[in-house]
Order: sequence, then structure tokens, then C-alpha cells
Amino acid sequence: MMGAGSRVLLVFVWLGMVASPALSEGRVVPQTAGAVKLSFAPIVKMVAPAVVNVFATRMVAAQPMSPFLDDPFFRKFFGNPDFGAPRQRAERSLGSGVIIDASGIIITNNHVIKDADEVRIVLADKREFDTEIVLKDERTDLAVLRVLKPGAQFPSVEFADSDDLEVGDLVLAIGNPFGVGQTVTSGIVSALARTRVGVTDYQFFVQTDAAINPGNSGGALIDMNGHLVGINTAIFSRSGGSNGIGFAIPSNMVRVVAQSARQGGRVLRPWLGASMQTVTSDIAESLGLDRPRGALITRVVKGGPAERAGLQVGDLLTAIDGIEVEDPNGFGYRFATKGVSGKTEFTVNRNGQERRLSVTLAPAPERPLDKREIPGRSPFAGAIVSNISPALSEELGLHDQSSGALIIGIRQGSTAQRVGLVLGDIVVEVNGREIRTSRDLADVSERDDVHLWRIAISREGRILRWTLRG
Repeated sequence: MMGAGSRVLLVFVWLGMVASPALSEGRVVPQTAGAVKLSFAPIVKMVAPAVVNVFATRMVAAQPMSPFLDDPFFRKFFGNPDFGAPRQRAERSLGSGVIIDASGIIITNNHVIKDADEVRIVLADKREFDTEIVLKDERTDLAVLRVLKPGAQFPSVEFADSDDLEVGDLVLAIGNPFGVGQTVTSGIVSALARTRVGVTDYQFFVQTDAAINPGNSGGALIDMNGHLVGINTAIFSRSGGSNGIGFAIPSNMVRVVAQSARQGGRVLRPWLGASMQTVTSDIAESLGLDRPRGALITRVVKGGPAERAGLQVGDLLTAIDGIEVEDPNGFGYRFATKGVSGKTEFTVNRNGQERRLSVTLAPAPERPLDKREIPGRSPFAGAIVSNISPALSEELGLHDQSSGALIIGIRQGSTAQRVGLVLGDIVVEVNGREIRTSRDLADVSERDDVHLWRIAISREGRILRWTLRG
């Protein structure tokens, strides 16, 4: 391990009267031995007070002390009716968070505080505060907390534009790894737009080699201006420790969730009303492309923003507001950060010709859920179903499935369970009749003269067709 005197610390900041090149003149590579000895300390002093430790506690039922508690014979001899009874025990998780508003608004990861009954934060100066959960968003794995101390002022961090990041930029990761206390690590942005991480619905991460370990989740990824460029979220590791591959949610996505928390506590995202697929090498060749790129439109919802803008099946979406789209994951991230008002411009390739389409930004429309249980003797008997609205489809990630009867519950031992229906299945067709609502499914299930049921189920984006005897 290198000693303090031999640390190689790159870049920047104020040393006496000297202005930092990284802070004032853009990106530079150290040119002298003196430049290599510069320190991150001024940036850390500016930012570290706004990075907090997050302690989440939830109460769960402990296992009974006696495995024979429910046996009357043994209860008779134990005599104490409370002996072995389930008790509550506390489960605690540890993570990090970042104060983004002086009033005490904190961003962290949703998985840090998931199912928590109590969330407490500890500042770098050891002060402790209770918080309330303002917003939880599983799709981005982000959550927003508020310190329960009205009128108090806290140090905070400003957002940077994560689209300005470049591979090779220096960054700092600040958090509480392994619960040892606030820790700062340095590294570079080693990749952008990573899409195969599998942590959130929006696969678009900043990759860094700054050491990130368990407990860093929810902590800050900081640029050389002392601004927030990401929330540290995941690592690639076979051992549980840092292997130099960490992932952060870009600050532009974090900003959307933070603004939603300030505006009512619900994340609203723009709705396109279209499905798309990745362009493979074969598809690229058939389209006359020099390489796979863009997102191929495979379905357009009738009456949705995509149809109104003129988007068609077979269009290749290549850019949003002039920013290139590499694949559907990249599109999903770019589109989600546009907000829910105004317009955005799509660049599409249609039959070899480039077109520009103006798409209205608006949230997905709601529709009454109309929950109902299916009675009778049909294959759906015992299933509890609901309508699907575009808003529900967006929330559940149902691949823009905007109609059908969504199965949200199944009675134990029911016909629906026996035939193999599962939660999340969407009934879209029965005996040739399109099923658009839960009422449609209830109507078709009431018939007693059907001896053969031909049904179509949408499951995880695939259509399954079954033939069942009545």
C-alpha cells in the first residue's frame, strides 16, 4: 500500500492563490510533477458534509421458540400460552444518501430503505436525525427522504448535467462502505450508458472504477466541480467487495425523481405508446445500416402520442432532440428524463429516408381499474382481474400493453390456478373475441355452453395460446 507521501492524486483545486485548471479551464492532463501532487481535499471538504449515512429499520416477526407451539398436547404441558409465541425483531440495513436541498431533502437508493418502518440519517459531523419517506420509485431504485426538523438548514450538493460526462473524467465516490464511516474513493468514469446491469428498469448507468462497496449504495458520485453526477447503486463483484466496476444512476435521472418529490411525491414519466426492439446485426444489414444502432418500432398504440406524431411500425428511431439513440434502453432513459410537458423531436429512418417527428410529452392516461373476481366454470374462475390503463402499463413495465384483463389475484385451489394462470398474466383473447377490459372477460366467462376454450395470454411480453376443455 502506498504511503501518504507517495499518493498519486490528480488534479485541481485551490492551493493558496492558484486557481485549479480543472475547476476553471476545463479538462486538463497534469503536465508537471507538481500538478500530480495536487489534492482532492478542497472538493471533499465542500461535498462531504452533504453525504449522510442512512440507517433503515424494519420490524419482522421472529420465529417461535418452540416448533410445537400449535400442538395442543404440548401447549398443555408448557402451560404458558405465550411460550414460543412469535415476537418482533428489528432488521437493519445500512446505506448512504445525499442532501440535495438545504431544507433536508435527501436522495438515496430505494433498496436501502425498502420496507423500512424507521429511517434515520447521520451527518458527517455525527448529528443524527429522523426522516420521513417522501417518495419511493422501484423503477429507478431511487427514494427521497425528508429530515424531520422544520426550519433547519443543511449542507447540500448541486446537480451536474450527467450528459456532459466523458469516459476518462475524474470522479469521487463518497459513502459509508461496510459501515466503517464516511469514506472517499477516487477514480475515473470508465464507461457510459451501461445497459446490462439489471438493477433498475432504466438500464443506463455511469460506470466508474472508484471503489464502491456494500454500504456505498445511495452515496454520491462527484465531479471535479464538486457537483453530483450520479448516485452509486451497484457493483460487479464475485466476492462482495469492489473489483473496480461500479455503477451509478446518472444525475439527470436523479433530478427527475427529486423534482417529482417536490411536486407531490409521485413520479410522472412521459408516455410514448409504442414498443420497440434492439437492432441486431441481421436487422441492421436488412436496413442498409453500417452497424446496429437505434431502436426499431414494432408496435404503435392507437391514439397514443406516437401515432399522433406519425410514428409507424418499422421506423428506426435514431435520435431524440439530436442526441443519438443506440438501443431501446438508451431511448428509455433519454425519453424518461424529458418531463411531461412540451414537445420533443424524434429523428427516424423510414425506408432509407430521414424524417423528424414532433412528439407531445404527456403522462400516460389513467383508466378505472374495475377490479372483479371471475365466477362460474370457465378456466378463469377464481381469478381476480383488473383493467389495464396506459398509466398502469407504464408503472408495471407491461411493454405498452394498454388493454386486456390483468390478473392481480388468484384464489387457492381455483380453476384459474389449476390451469396454470399466474399473477401478472394478461388475458387478451378468448374464443376469438378480443378482451380489452375486465368486464369483457367477465362477460365471456358467464357462458355455460362452451366446451372448448381457446385463450391468448400475454406473459412477460410474449403471447401464449392455450386450448382448454370446458
